[in-house]
Amino acid sequence: MEKETVRIENFSDAVFAIAITLLVLDLHVPDANVVKNSAALLVYLKQQWTSYLAFTLSFFSIFIMWVNHHKIFKQIYSRNTAIMFANGLILFLVSAVSYPTALLARFFNGEASGIAVAIYTGIFVLINISYNLLWFIASSDKKLLRPGITSLAIKKIRNNYLYGLPTYLIAFGISFELPAVALAICMILLIFWALSSGKINVIQE
Repeated sequence: MEKETVRIENFSDAVFAIAITLLVLDLHVPDANVVKNSAALLVYLKQQWTSYLAFTLSFFSIFIMWVNHHKIFKQIYSRNTAIMFANGLILFLVSAVSYPTALLARFFNGEASGIAVAIYTGIFVLINISYNLLWFIASSDKKLLRPGITSLAIKKIRNNYLYGLPTYLIAFGISFELPAVALAICMILLIFWALSSGKINVIQE
């Protein structure tokens, strides 16, 4: 069976690459007229810790999303209009990650941290929903999937993506009162998605 999703995957790879590159734009070099010695530079760098945190968290979030996107399209061999639009929704949300990342970098260490983290966790709620939607559409018609894939494998992949949704919702819900805890949950979910992408590879093989 010939794979029909090559163009979708190539286009998606380009969008992921651009989205991950945009994150670095929020890292700023200090003005040489203001920072004139090593001590001042160290003070400036320490003050920018929220920017480094936001950049690192978002970089690895997008990278792991790309890995999972790659693995999920190893299972999808054919495409229809619904799959193309569901994939487009994922790309739209991935492209938007740079904005809540900038908000997190600027406001996480202040009084507006709750709203900043809520917006940040909120976009990952939507991204998780979009991945679930993509797999739901693809798995609804087994003819769209790779030849020989079993019903058990389809179910395992579905459950893999469903598990993250309630956790992201919890992180979003507590963001307003416990932003640091909500962000820690996102970090834990990063580890979960990194490990679960390996499980998808095992299913594939």
